[in-house]
Amino acid sequence: MKHIYLNLKRFDVETEYGGVNHLAPLNQWAETIVQSVEDGLEEYRGKNVEFVQFYPELHLLQAIQARQSGSLLQVGSQGVFREDVEKGKNFGAFTTNLPAAVVADIGCSHVLIGHCEERKDLRGILKTAGAEDEEAISKILNKEILAAQNRGLNVVYCIGEDIEEQARWEEVLGNQIRVGLEGVDTSKVVIAYEPIWSIGPGREPAGKEYITKIARFIKKEFGDIDVVYGGGLKADNAAMLASIEEISGGLIALTRFQGDIGFYPEEYLEIIRLYLQG
Repeated sequence: MKHIYLNLKRFDVETEYGGVNHLAPLNQWAETIVQSVEDGLEEYRGKNVEFVQFYPELHLLQAIQARQSGSLLQVGSQGVFREDVEKGKNFGAFTTNLPAAVVADIGCSHVLIGHCEERKDLRGILKTAGAEDEEAISKILNKEILAAQNRGLNVVYCIGEDIEEQARWEEVLGNQIRVGLEGVDTSKVVIAYEPIWSIGPGREPAGKEYITKIARFIKKEFGDIDVVYGGGLKADNAAMLASIEEISGGLIALTRFQGDIGFYPEEYLEIIRLYLQG
């Protein structure tokens, strides 16, 4: 199966506040995106491809409610808390945190865990406490995955190495997978590889040979698990990524990187077309 994921990050923030939302007022943003792309996805019905969009918590319910009956579009959460509601125990004392029970209850099918931005946040918290422990980060993410799976959610688990770690990428990625997926049902996990060292303005994008090498390593070491490209599926790399047999899709984020940068539904559909015809 092919997997086309969309991570909408905080693209809901309007331009007057410094964001990149050119689409709609905040309270109509998720609905606008869903309604703008649903019809365009219909041509892929029956073609063994899933489309999942990950929204900030504020917009999950609106996105789910905006879908048409029988929609190909699935909605996912950008994360869950490492603990969950449990009968006879914790009834929901999770102020500021999002338990997997809520994510499942409102109708989400997927959750995104371990994105490089989440790892960076956890790393910063540990550093503030005077600790640096990459394994501890993956242990926390493992608890999130287990909480999500306990509620029947499919998991997109992100891994990646930064520039300082690139020389020992096998060790870094191997540990992230081993620790993060301990005790996990991997049949309901897709791994998203993020070459963090190549993401950002002025950096050289990861090429076909490098991405292929990483995907082959993951499959050789951890079995026949689907791997997608998490470094940004874009119009200019869609055909290249489609040509890699070991890659089963990718994460889309921004669709426009110059001028009025941001996410635009028509450009999202064009990226999908370029990838699936590649």
